[in-house]
Amino acid sequence: METWSRTVVLLLVITVTCSALINELPPGKEWPANNSVKQPFDDDPETTTILILSEKEPSNPIAEHLEEVEGPEETIIDASLPVLRSTSPESRVDYTGAQIWKVSTQNTNVRGVIYRLRRRNLISTWGGNQSSIDILVKSNAVNNVTRVFKRERIPIEVVIEDLQQRINEENPPLDPNEVELQNRRGHRMTWKQYHRVEDIHGFMDYLAKTYPKIVSVNSIGKSYEGRDLKVLRISDGKPTNKAVFIDGGIHAREWISPATVTYFINQFAENFDVETDDIKNIDWYFLPVVNPDGYEHTHQSDRLWRKNKKPSRTTGRTCIGTDLNRNFGYRWGGKGSSGNPCSEIYRGSSAFSEPESKALSDFIKSSSANFTAYITYHSYGQYLLYPWGYDNAVPPDYKDLDELGNRMASAIRQTRGSSYQVGSSSGLLYPASGGSDDWAKGQGIRYSFTIELSDTGRYGFILPTSFIEPVARESLNGLRVLAAQVAKL
Repeated sequence: METWSRTVVLLLVITVTCSALINELPPGKEWPANNSVKQPFDDDPETTTILILSEKEPSNPIAEHLEEVEGPEETIIDASLPVLRSTSPESRVDYTGAQIWKVSTQNTNVRGVIYRLRRRNLISTWGGNQSSIDILVKSNAVNNVTRVFKRERIPIEVVIEDLQQRINEENPPLDPNEVELQNRRGHRMTWKQYHRVEDIHGFMDYLAKTYPKIVSVNSIGKSYEGRDLKVLRISDGKPTNKAVFIDGGIHAREWISPATVTYFINQFAENFDVETDDIKNIDWYFLPVVNPDGYEHTHQSDRLWRKNKKPSRTTGRTCIGTDLNRNFGYRWGGKGSSGNPCSEIYRGSSAFSEPESKALSDFIKSSSANFTAYITYHSYGQYLLYPWGYDNAVPPDYKDLDELGNRMASAIRQTRGSSYQVGSSSGLLYPASGGSDDWAKGQGIRYSFTIELSDTGRYGFILPTSFIEPVARESLNGLRVLAAQVAKL
């Protein structure tokens, strides 16, 4: 088989109702420069001091939750409301008593309230769209935050009453029969459990040894902490094959993403002889864990860690991690990213400043493969998104992307009824510059999608293992639609 790799400012957002701008330049050219859960309102909380919230707020609740304040942090923390507990940098963060709320954004007051509570480090945001936002309310802030929302007449739904309990239940150990089966088949991977990087990489190596005629594995680089960035290729070697690149695990806490990507790998490798020609006529490249350092950190220390693990220094202190999905070099540094290293959406010191994003970029740019599609799997929300993410704009072929995306969503829905919304990232959700999908489209890759997997907020990032196979199976059916489209080009 041939070698497959060569060689504190306040943001004011003004929302204007309009159609997305169509960028008329073709891809690859120079783009423009840069209710079972008890609700807190059921009982009147004991008297506590109500927070005084008086700062101005941005006008867009979704942009607000992702466009962080630039410059040195001035977070005000009420000393009586400690943040989540961790006794040392190596100990496990304890989310006991923390709650997840779904908050409607229809109330005109909600955007300011959420903004100011987050600035005081009493809440953090998980996800959202134009109608609601999911927030994490820290344990000792529940009473105070409840009173603020009640006073402002903002309806909320508590979807997770005790976050740590949900985390404890999320990934139970395998039963003895499954463990015995692991030992017999030569690798530890199952889709009844969320696995560590060692298991995922071991599974990839096993497939390469078992099916050497169609499967090969290469490390395309190292993470900041020195872990391999392993890519697996499945191909029959035909020179006429198109190529598809699929990745997962850019954001560390989104465990369903690597699980889904490895499910695809297993299905194609184990069943290649009986697969359709659509699958066989494509060279498949899989990078299941783009962010192995962060992913391991979520298993060992902080289940909700998002970024990679490379430290950055700011204003006399060190903050850890860059959001890899703000670090890609297309329209880097724009909306929906932050220059503050302590932010969850820190974009890095420059485009491709992080070894993980740079390795992915270098591989795609240097590969001889005819990449026709790029798909990056995330969670959560059930969205099928295409460029652009950097602003309210779409590429000239957006109608083709929308049509294909809707056919993929239809195949997913027909599997088990899951409904995925389809649209541009910035139009359906919020602007977020420096994303991998925008970069791939800018490289001339025809079909570029970000897929936000299940669910829509009942479990959020803490999706039980019982969902792995159903989510992966429906996602595979959506992927088959894309394969059919790519193969007929």
